[in-house]
Amino acid sequence: MNSENLARIILEGFHSHYRRFQALTQGARKRFLQRDWKAVVSASAERIHYYDHQVVSTAKKVERRVGNELDENLWRATRQRYQQLLKFHPQAELAETFYNSVFCRVFDRAYFNNDYIFVETVLANHIPVPVENECHSYFPVVDGLERTLTRVFEDIGLGGEFENFENDIEQLRDKFFERATETDIEAHNLRIDVLKSPFYRNKAAYIVGRVVTENNHYPFIVPVLINSQGKLYADAFITRSDRMATIFGFARSYFMVETEAPSALVRFLKDLMPQKTLAELYSSVGFHKQGKTEFYREFLHHLHRTDDQLIAAPGVKGMVMTVFTLPSFPYVFKVIKDKLGGTKAFGRQTVIDRYRMVKRHDRVGRMADTLEFVDVALPLKRISGDLLKEFQKTIANSISIEGDTLVIHQLFVERRMTPLNLYLEYAKEDEVDAAMDDYGCALKEMMAANIFPGDMLLKNFGVTRHKRVVFYDYDEVRYLTDMSFRRLPDNDWEVSYAPDDVFPQQLGQFAVPQAKYRERLLKRHPELIDPAYWCRVQKNIRKGELTDVFPYAVDLRFTRKV
Repeated sequence: MNSENLARIILEGFHSHYRRFQALTQGARKRFLQRDWKAVVSASAERIHYYDHQVVSTAKKVERRVGNELDENLWRATRQRYQQLLKFHPQAELAETFYNSVFCRVFDRAYFNNDYIFVETVLANHIPVPVENECHSYFPVVDGLERTLTRVFEDIGLGGEFENFENDIEQLRDKFFERATETDIEAHNLRIDVLKSPFYRNKAAYIVGRVVTENNHYPFIVPVLINSQGKLYADAFITRSDRMATIFGFARSYFMVETEAPSALVRFLKDLMPQKTLAELYSSVGFHKQGKTEFYREFLHHLHRTDDQLIAAPGVKGMVMTVFTLPSFPYVFKVIKDKLGGTKAFGRQTVIDRYRMVKRHDRVGRMADTLEFVDVALPLKRISGDLLKEFQKTIANSISIEGDTLVIHQLFVERRMTPLNLYLEYAKEDEVDAAMDDYGCALKEMMAANIFPGDMLLKNFGVTRHKRVVFYDYDEVRYLTDMSFRRLPDNDWEVSYAPDDVFPQQLGQFAVPQAKYRERLLKRHPELIDPAYWCRVQKNIRKGELTDVFPYAVDLRFTRKV
């Protein structure tokens, strides 16, 4: 086996993966138009799973040909040849990551360095795929604004009939002029760039673009929904980078969007939302493995640039995870404890399975995305003495020390948020009201997505920089339809408990024991302590109904004229 053949075996493995990825993505339009929401959920889960399937398949081919004893000269040459094959490859960065995944599947961690894999990308100096490859450009000075907007919808290829297309164009035009007045631009002095493919997620399709002027550019996104008769309608015209960032938030499911050149697509999105990292943007459009790669590179670069130490994360310590953070880096790291808390009636594998379940599920903007890593090497000098002692006490079976490096054998990473219980201690009165209202909304939206969070204590929820309440502790997560919601009997001696029984009347008492917070929650969401409400949601889910959860404010929605 020579390096040429070996490089091409791995590259063909990547091509097989990408063809399947694209086929699942291309089916999004049909699923949307047919309102086949169950298929939407199924396709999203399959798309995540298939990558690992293809890595395993390709790794077995490699092992059959060259074994799992490293031939250093062969693999250096293979990496070099593979690098040459990617010079004009439209998915080069993804192909690098696939190569890494295959190699790491076959060989020991001792060889995970730049001699054999792409720890650092080699694409920085390559000619990038032009952003224009992924978008259409329109010039209102030629066709006028209304005709331009009409062409955008014609070119995007949604394929369905609109319930009142003229009304949609009219409202889009009005909102466009309203925004133009705010930003002091004129329709004849601009260009409109629109990504060629719609972004599909849950029950919506999104048209994503930007308005380019001589001195600036402005992002926009148009959600398109489908009514009960299968007709389409534009629902809003959303501008401003912060609102777009919320729609592309780390607590939401991945979009399905067709792309031949992911790097160009991501650069376009980065231009619209500069505060988003490459890791977040790749993940948001379904390339979660590339998101992991970009995150890890970002983390390594950050370690090189800084000198602060990893410390225990602030907040109440949990019974399942040891959680730590690097103060200068906006993430938390979680490792399953060797011994779970005494009240936990499950083991390590159950925790892993539940975190992976959330990864595959619709997170409705209320559950933080989690990156899972194995054999992560950290410099010992960057771990505080107190944290190292905690590691040795709580996760000794999950770590090993190799010289000046500490290796964590399994690690979960999430965006850092302020724990809700800590946030409330320092919040102003109106902020407390808003947070408790949003906590109730978070519970309802997770319920609607068939998620029962299990442990609903405030410490298991965080507050994002956009003041959104998000759940992040998944060790007790279950499907809502697996639970039995019951009313408390009048007499304690009549109670007969089963493992899956839940008594919503106790929610306020146990999840929110502080009366001042509980009163605010129940004032806005009294139905949360009514077992009948939980049972109704269960019934709707079993009937196949998918509740509308909008990732933008209600007051941004258009007025419909049917």
